Amino acid sequence: MLRVVLPLSLALASPLPAQPAPAKLEATPAAQSLFERDWVLMNWALKFYDRDRDILLEPAEAQAAAAEFRKMADADGDGRVTPQEYRAAREFILARY
Repeated sequence: MLRVVLPLSLALASPLPAQPAPAKLEATPAAQSLFERDWVLMNWALKFYDRDRDILLEPAEAQAAAAEFRKMADADGDGRVTPQEYRAAREFILARY
């Protein structure tokens, strides 16, 4: 019993190695934050734009998905997505994909 307890107590007493801190935290681009706020858009973007299939949208992948979503959502072609256009495009994605 002592042979088991002594190594176990020594292992628990030793300090854990510190985790390295990230060198620099990058601000989330607007394209990424769009998908982080909405699970429907995130699933759509991951399905069609996550090229490396790591279940994370890189900034370039998010930018491409956001550009495509903007084309899909901007029904009147004025370059802006209104809340109504956003909801309609989201419902379209939810129903179709």
